[in-house]
Amino acid sequence: MAAKPTADATAITNAAGAGDAPAAQRLMPLLYEEFRRLARRYLASERAGHTLQPTSLVHEAYLKLIDQTRVNWQGRTHFLAVGAQAMRRILADHARGKNRVKRGGGRHRIAIDEQLLVSPKSDADVLVVDEALERLAQLDPRQAKMVELRFFGGLSVEEVAEVLGVSKRTVESEWKIVRAWLRRALSEEPA
Repeated sequence: MAAKPTADATAITNAAGAGDAPAAQRLMPLLYEEFRRLARRYLASERAGHTLQPTSLVHEAYLKLIDQTRVNWQGRTHFLAVGAQAMRRILADHARGKNRVKRGGGRHRIAIDEQLLVSPKSDADVLVVDEALERLAQLDPRQAKMVELRFFGGLSVEEVAEVLGVSKRTVESEWKIVRAWLRRALSEEPA
């Protein structure tokens, strides 16, 4: 039964990519539970008393997604990946607001851990990971996108390859480089 919503989502995404602007709005009901699963995973290890709930995170991301006018949707996986990126940015913006200096915020460097990237344990961790991804994006946008898709989007190597338009082997080889770079970037002392 899961194949029908996936097939519908793919067809609607293809229609959106072909210029049917309202099609993206029809995607969310089909993918809502997948977005809620992602949001629950992101928020599972957040600090106690976090003010964002999975539903509100999904809804904020949805508002960002339907506002996308220049995206050529390339399928269900691409839509989920852009949604995951929107959620990451919402969490980072939320953490920045909570950690402003006037609110006593101070950041610290953290060690890389694959579980950390999936579910940061604090606002400071979210910000450190976000800053590292921004630096990586300046060096290599494709590798930064790879991290977003793998860790924040929960996509497999094959799905990342599909979204990025590269081979599975390319993703696997670059993944080793990206992980080493992230380990180093996340363990550096603040300037």
